[in-house]
Amino acid sequence: MLRLGMVGGGQGAYIGNIHRLASRLDGQWQLVAGAFDVDPERGRAFAISQGLDPARSYGTYQDLIAGETAREDRVDAVAICTPNFTHYPIAKALIEAGFDVICEKPLTATLEDAVALEKLARESGRFVGVTYTYSGYPMVHEARVRVARGELGPIRTVQVEYPLEWMATAIEQAGNAQAAWRTDPKKNGRGGSIGDIGTHAYHLAGFVTGLKLESLTADLATFVGGRALDDNAHVMMRYQGGARGLLWSSQIAIGNSNGVRLRVFGENGSLQWFQEQPNELVFTPLDGRVQIIKRGADDLSEDAKLRIRTPPGHPEGYLEAFANLYAGFAEAIRARQEGREPSLLGQNLPLAYDGLKGVAFVEAVVDSHEAEGQPWLTPMAV
Repeated sequence: MLRLGMVGGGQGAYIGNIHRLASRLDGQWQLVAGAFDVDPERGRAFAISQGLDPARSYGTYQDLIAGETAREDRVDAVAICTPNFTHYPIAKALIEAGFDVICEKPLTATLEDAVALEKLARESGRFVGVTYTYSGYPMVHEARVRVARGELGPIRTVQVEYPLEWMATAIEQAGNAQAAWRTDPKKNGRGGSIGDIGTHAYHLAGFVTGLKLESLTADLATFVGGRALDDNAHVMMRYQGGARGLLWSSQIAIGNSNGVRLRVFGENGSLQWFQEQPNELVFTPLDGRVQIIKRGADDLSEDAKLRIRTPPGHPEGYLEAFANLYAGFAEAIRARQEGREPSLLGQNLPLAYDGLKGVAFVEAVVDSHEAEGQPWLTPMAV
């Protein structure tokens, strides 16, 4: 079992609990150390409440690095579950100290930091995984395989969306801490909805289709008064090879709890996947009948089967998808430690370069919106 440390994600932090649950699901990780809060004493108290050794309940990430470096049973990787603006200094310090990293998206708050961090990860040989959750779903992997096999033919157009409703009013002004930092450019970065959830949609589209972005044009809007960042984004995309794409992200789409949806249209057929019905993939061949492909079917690809735990009819969802990322990260780290190639489970994972692409995408989107006379821009990393 690999040993996991965590920075952030303490009492009341939604995403920290998701990381803890997902890491435990397959018995691949054990949380043994952490610096869970900006308040050192509160963080230590939370660590002890989680059953951690008080000696490994650290006040700061710097304390964690120093304490774990001195141990023979040091952690194998550290999960970063903090607001965006802190990702870079924490990840940089961990990598320089020789630790592998599992980082929340976006990788960093600025493109400059993303470039530097990806370079540091690549040159150091440390593992850096980025938790683009939707690439953990079995039926997303099935879609990826079917596109790669050519079942859709050359891709013509891609439509991807991520609408939410939770910020349809100014909840950040009413004391919602999660909304507060997401609407603060100093803590979230230049993109609002496009940085928080649009990056998920962008990664999902590229992960399934394998397409590389050539250029984009964007229209951002802020509908809730008092916000400094967008809460709605529309992006038109041109992919290398001629395919077209359309991306919508919104934090103010009333009636949408977590409406991630992907539609891919090729010359010979189409695929559709909806995150709130994650156990089904809709395939429609040219001149054929609509087919609903269900998780657990005997003829699924090995990529999908590896990420399934329960028989057909027993739904799997968000936690299992997140756990698939942790299982894949574990396999990739073990393979490097053992000097071998990772198995299929440890392949096709979201890594540091995927994180860099996401930050570059957000940067290009905001630049496009601001550059009214030159709307078609090419991201630095595709």
